[in-house]
Amino acid sequence: MEVEDRAELCFPQFPNTSCRKPISPWPETVTIVFYSISLITVALNLVIIISISHYRQLHTPTNILLLSLAVSDFLVGLMLMPAEILRKTTCWFLGGYVCSVYALISTNIPSSSIGTIVLIAVDRYVAICDPLHYTTKVTGRRVKLCVYLCWLCSVFYSFLYIKDFPTQPGRDNSCYGECVFFYDPISLTVDLVLTFIVPVTVIIALYLRVFAVAVSQARAMRSHITAVTLQLSVTPKAKKSELKAARNLGVLVVVFLMCFCPYYGFAIAGDTFLTTSFASFIVPMYYSNSCLNPVIYAFLYPWFRKAVKLIVTLQILQPGSCEANML
Repeated sequence: MEVEDRAELCFPQFPNTSCRKPISPWPETVTIVFYSISLITVALNLVIIISISHYRQLHTPTNILLLSLAVSDFLVGLMLMPAEILRKTTCWFLGGYVCSVYALISTNIPSSSIGTIVLIAVDRYVAICDPLHYTTKVTGRRVKLCVYLCWLCSVFYSFLYIKDFPTQPGRDNSCYGECVFFYDPISLTVDLVLTFIVPVTVIIALYLRVFAVAVSQARAMRSHITAVTLQLSVTPKAKKSELKAARNLGVLVVVFLMCFCPYYGFAIAGDTFLTTSFASFIVPMYYSNSCLNPVIYAFLYPWFRKAVKLIVTLQILQPGSCEANML
């Protein structure tokens, strides 16, 4: 009987301090699906990273923001998703220090992704609401500076948010073989405000403004349909582009809320209003936003499909391929 009990432990050689092997909250097929989503996330974002980094024609301010978003989402798929699945389905054999590192990057990477999404919303706002001054206000150097500051602030914030974990690795673990971490109510409230309420408010406010400007310009275009031929030849394309940008930003807001609301709703409600089976899907749903972001931002752009073709056919390895026409 004692042998059977020890077989259920993560570390049978330490029966008094070892955790029991966890029971996976998901069926095996669901676990495989989550691993597949992780691989898809890595692959899609890697294509974006290679494309924007390699082809000079794609070195635009907007694409620099897409590159930053792709890097953070790539790290989510490469590190956070597998670690979360491992943490929920098997014993944690990587030790308390690696658990603390996971707690650190699980705060840093998503917050940088959220910050980049806000920067993209600002970029689209300036492009649509103040197009005449866009090229002077939004330059490559300024965008790179904003991206650096975004990542720097994310790192600084993550160290403040979990300041005790690096010095006290595995402090919340009750036994060997688990990786858990708990936050005090004040930290959870600050995180809720800084990484959800404020970004969502900014994105929605900018989107409403963009939508209002796009609608007003579309009405103006229809009311001036008898204008000079030159104006007619230029204006429709501009308005169509603006409406498309507004639509893309609207898709972003909806998907962002769908993925993040359950996570922060769970942080507020705790276990009071949510069943255990639903709560087990909260974090994977939260991370799935990193798989959907490249779909929203990249598949809607023709250059992405062309880049995929060039990468798959290995034409990207040819000399001078970085000068290829991608637009």
